[in-house]
Amino acid sequence: MRFLIAGASGFLGTAWRDHLARQGHEVVRLVRGEPMSANESHWDPYAGDLDRSQVEAADVVANLAGAPLAHWPWTESYRRTFRESRVETTRTLAEAVAASDRRPALVAQNGIAGYGDRGAEPLTEESATDADTFMGGVTRDWQAATQPAADAGARVVVLRTAVVLDSLRPLILVFKAGLGGPVGSGEQYFSTISLTDWVRAVTHLATNEGSSGAYNIAAPEQTTSAEFAHTLGNALHRPSRVPVPAFVLNTLAGTISSELLNSTRVEPARLLAEGFGFEHPTLESRVSAALA
Repeated sequence: MRFLIAGASGFLGTAWRDHLARQGHEVVRLVRGEPMSANESHWDPYAGDLDRSQVEAADVVANLAGAPLAHWPWTESYRRTFRESRVETTRTLAEAVAASDRRPALVAQNGIAGYGDRGAEPLTEESATDADTFMGGVTRDWQAATQPAADAGARVVVLRTAVVLDSLRPLILVFKAGLGGPVGSGEQYFSTISLTDWVRAVTHLATNEGSSGAYNIAAPEQTTSAEFAHTLGNALHRPSRVPVPAFVLNTLAGTISSELLNSTRVEPARLLAEGFGFEHPTLESRVSAALA
């Protein structure tokens, strides 16, 4: 299959495109700069500018683009950048898919913030995503941006991605220094998935003609922040009793700090219903994979 991917040079995009290449698929990267090879194509998502022939030639168009969450300070300007880098890029690709004759599938990255702070409630794809927060609003607008493709009859997959544990390597340094611990009270659920399972799940959804709609991209067994800290500390043979106070998050993340303390217990109900098997279903296996 031929994949046209925006955000293919990021953490997740690099892992996915390497996986697709190993499976024999062809990957073309959408880049903002000058293309350096035949496997790259220029685009300007904010101007709606991209090579329509690349869309026509693709079996799957995917958007993983977005300004990073790990940023300081969270100014009003950066909040706009964060939102637009997700919503406008998705809308540009959705409109291109809708305008194409072939109408390839559209796979769009998203998040789980729309579920909001729900305590220990198990959250499936059928659960409400009406969180009245900045991040909740971003995820709703992000998903709504795929609508032009869906209205045109294209297959659309929305990836409600939990925290990919392999991206937390900076946190490992904190734990190795003996300063690791739960965030806030530690009682909130912290939904995660391994990089291996994220790549496998997204490939399954992208290549399976029967998959469409929103999917929770999270492992089947979820734990609290305190349980996560304890498991990571044990794996590193370091203490994990020093909690990260809420005021520290407020200093680092400003107006979105409260959202980082939300309890979101996500379940991958639709992936499991499609028979997808996880290589790292338990927290222990995910932590081991992230440390490998």
